[in-house]
Amino acid sequence: MIQKKKVAFYTLGCKLNFSETSSIARLMGNHDYERVDFDEAADVYVINTCSVTETADRKCRNIIRKAITQSPHAFVAVVGCYSQLKPQEVAMIPGVDIVLGTNDKFDILQYLNKLEKRTVPEVHSCETNDFESFHPSFSAGDRTRAFLKVQDGCDYQCTYCTIPIARGKSRNNTIEKTLIEAHEAAKAGVHEIVLTGINLGDFGRSTDENFHQLIEKLDAEIPVDRFRISSIEPNLISNEVIQFCSQSKKFVPHFHIPLQSGSDKILKLMKRRYLRDVFANRIHYIKELMPNACIGADVIVGFPTETDADFEETYQFLQDLPMSYLHVFSFSVRANTPAAELNPFVKEIDKTNRSKKLHQLSDKKRLEFYQSQADTTQLVLFESGEEKGMMFGRTENYVKVAYPYDKELINKTLELKLGIPVFDYDELCMNVI
Repeated sequence: MIQKKKVAFYTLGCKLNFSETSSIARLMGNHDYERVDFDEAADVYVINTCSVTETADRKCRNIIRKAITQSPHAFVAVVGCYSQLKPQEVAMIPGVDIVLGTNDKFDILQYLNKLEKRTVPEVHSCETNDFESFHPSFSAGDRTRAFLKVQDGCDYQCTYCTIPIARGKSRNNTIEKTLIEAHEAAKAGVHEIVLTGINLGDFGRSTDENFHQLIEKLDAEIPVDRFRISSIEPNLISNEVIQFCSQSKKFVPHFHIPLQSGSDKILKLMKRRYLRDVFANRIHYIKELMPNACIGADVIVGFPTETDADFEETYQFLQDLPMSYLHVFSFSVRANTPAAELNPFVKEIDKTNRSKKLHQLSDKKRLEFYQSQADTTQLVLFESGEEKGMMFGRTENYVKVAYPYDKELINKTLELKLGIPVFDYDELCMNVI
C-alpha cells in the first residue's frame, strides 16, 4: 500500500484564490497526497499568495515563515500572485523550496517528484503575456457554499493596480464548459454558488459571449438554491443583468460594486472606466427594482493627490447613497504602476483618519440596513460555526442571522422572522423573533 504524503494549504487574498487552492488540493488528493490542517505537521506546505497591497505581501511572508518554523524539514511551495510579481523576493526567504507563478501553480505536481529540501529554490514564473489558458476551479469542503471561478485576468489598466501584471489578460471558458464546472460544484451538496473572477462582468470577452448569457444559463440549468455575484464593476453591471437578478428566484439581491473614489478627479487619475454618476445610477436602479438589496462597495483612501476636499466629496457621495456597507482600503504604493509616480503622496496620518471616518460610515450604513430588515421574514442558510451556543446563517440579501445552535440545521435553510440587530458576536447580526 502506497503511503500518502501529507500536504497542508494556506490561502491568502480573494475568493478566486480560495477556489483555485481547492482545485489544486483535489488534484493532489488524486495523486497520493492527504490533506491536513495548516497547523499540523506536513510533508508539503502549499501557500497560495496575494499581492494586492504591501500589507498582503507582508502577510504572505509571515505565513511562509510560520510553515518553515513549524516543520523545518517540510517541502515549502509558494505559489500565486506574490510569486508572480516578486519571485526573487519570495525565493530569498530561507526554507522556501519552489516558487510558482500564477499560471505555473496548476502544474505543481510535476515539480514535486522529489521532496528534498532545496539549497537554492526553483523559480518558475512565466510572463503574463504567455497566459493563454483558463484554469477552471471551484472550492469544496464548505458544505454551505462553493466559490466558482468563471473568469480570470483583467484588460483594465487602473493606475494603482498590479493585477493585470499578476494575472494576465481577461479570459474565460465557454458558457458550455462553465456549466460543467457548475454542475460539479452543485454535486458537492452546496446550497449556494458564488461566482468569482478578477473582472467578473468582463466574462465572455475571450469566447464572444457575455455575463448576462452566463447567468441566464446558470439560473436555468444548475440545481442549487442560490447564486451570488461576488463583485462586478459599475460599468459592467448592465440594466439587463440587474433586471434579470430582480426576477430570478436563484440570483440573490446582493451586489458588491467597486467604487474606489467618489471624486471624478480621482477616478480619472485612477483610470477607472466610469465616473461617479454611473455608479450612482447603478445603485439607484438596483434599489428601484430590489428595495431590499444589499449593496457594498470598495473604496480607496489616500490615493496620490487626494485632498481633504476630494475625500469629503467621496464621503458625502457615499453618505447620500443607499449603501449597505463599505470595504475601505488605504492606498498602497505598488512598484511598476503609474500611481507610484504621482505626486504629492498623502500623509499616513491623513490616510488613517480618512479610513477611520469611512469605516464609521460603513458601520452606520450596515446598522441602518439591518434595521430596515427587522420584522421581515427571510430564508436563512445556516453555516457550521458556533459561538456562545449560537450558530449563524445568511439571508439571501446577506444579512447575518444568529440562532440557537442545532447541528441538524447546518447547510439547511429555514424561514425565520428577523428581530433586531445585536452586537453580541464578532460582527453585527440579527436575532430572530
